[in-house]
Amino acid sequence: MVPHLTTALTGPLLELERQFLDNACDIEKWFRTQWQDHMPPFYGSTDLRNSGFKLAPVDLNLFPGGFNNLNDVFMPLCVQAAQAAIERICPDASKLLLIPENHTRNQFYLQNVAKLASILRLTGLDVRIGSLLPEIAAPTVLELANGATLTLEPLRRSGSRIGLDDFDPCAVLLNNDLSAGIPQVLKGLDEQWLIPPLHAGWHKRRKSKHAECYDRVAREFASAIGIDPWRINPEFGVCGQINFQERTGEECLAAQVDSLLTRIRAKYKEYGVTDEPFVVVKADAGTYGMGVMTVKDASEVVGLNRRQRNKMAVVKEGLQVHEVIIQEGVHTFETVEDGVAEPVVYMMDHYVVGGFYRVHTERGRDENLNAPGMHFKPLAFDTSGTMPDAAQGPDAPPNRFYAYGVVARLALLAASVEIEETAPAEEEDAGGDALAA
Repeated sequence: MVPHLTTALTGPLLELERQFLDNACDIEKWFRTQWQDHMPPFYGSTDLRNSGFKLAPVDLNLFPGGFNNLNDVFMPLCVQAAQAAIERICPDASKLLLIPENHTRNQFYLQNVAKLASILRLTGLDVRIGSLLPEIAAPTVLELANGATLTLEPLRRSGSRIGLDDFDPCAVLLNNDLSAGIPQVLKGLDEQWLIPPLHAGWHKRRKSKHAECYDRVAREFASAIGIDPWRINPEFGVCGQINFQERTGEECLAAQVDSLLTRIRAKYKEYGVTDEPFVVVKADAGTYGMGVMTVKDASEVVGLNRRQRNKMAVVKEGLQVHEVIIQEGVHTFETVEDGVAEPVVYMMDHYVVGGFYRVHTERGRDENLNAPGMHFKPLAFDTSGTMPDAAQGPDAPPNRFYAYGVVARLALLAASVEIEETAPAEEEDAGGDALAA
């Protein structure tokens, strides 16, 4: 069953979805052409927001950690997409090393690692899991809450290769976003495929660069099918010199917020939107919904109280925030079981392989849902998110989810461009550089 959406989702979005459906052949042809020029990331997930007048991505994760939240009915599609990704990168691969985050107590994340490993093994790969944790000095079996087990093993470095005891993989897949930087053991690898390349980690990656790439992709796509790119593209600004604890850079932040809100109000007036515009200020690097605040007036970012400053000043791994992106806020009109919801779409290679709703019963439709108290509901599709049914109405589940899949793939394409354009001239991970080339 498709999760019931308490909103009817009528209005201009249906017109936007109809344009997607009417142009489905041209859209798929456009994507095929793009993927000839750009190598897709091995995997990725994107958070979407659906306001009824706008459908846009608000975040793109290159190290997705929620495979355990996907509906099991889509496992065959995940396996097929993973197989395509492996064949594209390293067709002779037989052994793959998976390196996860250092979350040995986060049961949900560990179940994600187990599900990802299961998908990869079904492609015919021998998959083992290597831990960056120094306390993992011998194979360690973790009991998972769902009854499964996960074995973590200590990494072994040999020259310019990395592996495990009696395990020399031809490819290394990172499910660790490198927020704390590149571990020494991963530096200088030049004989193995490192996926994604090291420069895709949050120690270097910036959300503003992704937004810039997405802006270009969205404009080209919108021109190809004849729509206003704003309908699928959140505007943004950047403030690169801020210190929340010392209250420096507030003027820059306030100016960016005011400028962005002014532009949004003009678009709302153009489309007759009566909702109150807002922006989201968030750390330009990092994940897990940390360092995020919703703002409706520039005055709100001047003179923040101690609690607000502490919330914004530090993100994952205790990293200080000095760069923020100011992103156009997109209301969500979707609800699941009395909670405000947003779809999260998962992709492997250039295929949509499933997704889920992030649901929060204590947040509003203009707030960040990636926060404590959220829960997930798998998206159960009658068909995959890339198979629209023109015989049904534009708001029929396969067609609504097709629209999600189109916009999610645009974000994935932007990530591909981003990885290419940010590759260092002399990459510290030659295998990753080869992948990005």
